[in-house]
Amino acid sequence: MDIDVIFCIDPRPNDYGEWYQHFLNYKMAFPNVKIIQRVGDLGTHSKPELTQLVKATMPHSDFLIFPSEWSKEWIGYEGDNFKIIHNCPVDIFHKNKNESHSLNDKIKLVTHHWSMNPKKGFDIYEKLQKYIDENDKYEFTYIGRKPPEYNFLNYLPPMAADEISKELPRHDIYITASIEEAGANHVLEAMAAGLPIVFHKDGGSIPNYCSEFGLEYSNFLEMIQAIEKMAANYDLYKKKVIEYDKDNSQVVESYLKIISDL
Repeated sequence: MDIDVIFCIDPRPNDYGEWYQHFLNYKMAFPNVKIIQRVGDLGTHSKPELTQLVKATMPHSDFLIFPSEWSKEWIGYEGDNFKIIHNCPVDIFHKNKNESHSLNDKIKLVTHHWSMNPKKGFDIYEKLQKYIDENDKYEFTYIGRKPPEYNFLNYLPPMAADEISKELPRHDIYITASIEEAGANHVLEAMAAGLPIVFHKDGGSIPNYCSEFGLEYSNFLEMIQAIEKMAANYDLYKKKVIEYDKDNSQVVESYLKIISDL
C-alpha cells in the first residue's frame, strides 16, 4: 500500500475487525504516515471501555478533531495538535425549515432520540408528560426509541431523515434532557428545522451548540420556566434560530483542509 493519511473516526474494531492497533502498526512500519483521529463518542453513555480506549489512542495520533469544546475538556486533552469542529446537520433539515413566527394554539413541544440510554433524560420527559396531563397547557411529542416503562401520549417510532425533517417543523419548541453528549446531532437537526431549543446545562456539547439558539435549565422546574419564557418571547428566539444555516458539507470541507495541510 501507499497510504499518506489514516483518518480514524472510531478506535474500536469495525465490522472487519480493523481497529486503532492496526493503524498504529502501519504507522510503526511506515513512520511518515499521519493518523488523524476524529474523537467522537467518548463513552460517556455507559461505555467506559471506549473512554479508556480513546485516552489510550490519542497520544499516538498526529492530529485530533473534537466535535465540541466540552468533549476536549471532558477527555482531558491538553495538547496543541487539535481543532474543534462542531457537528452540523445534513442539508435536508434546512429544506423543510419552519420559518413561522406564530405559535400553535397549544404550544407543541418535541424531542427525538434513537438511544434508550438513561442519560437521554427519560425521567424528565416523564415529568413533562405528567405536568401536561395535569395542566393541559402544552402538547409533547416523543420520537424515537424509548424504554418500555415510559409512556408518552404522543409517541412516534424512529423514522428516516427525510421523514423526521418533515415532522420536526410541525412543532414550536424543541426540548432535550440529554446530558454528557460529546457531539449531539438531535439538537442540530432541530435548529436546522427552525426550532429554538430548551436544553439541559449538563448537556455536554449541547450548550456549545445551542447557547445562541435557546435557553438552558438545570432541573425540571427551570425547564418549565424556560419554556414559558421562550413562549412569551417566541419571536426573538425564532428569529435567531432561523439564522442557523450550517450543514455537514462545511464539516467535510474542514476535514479535507486538515488532511491536505497535514
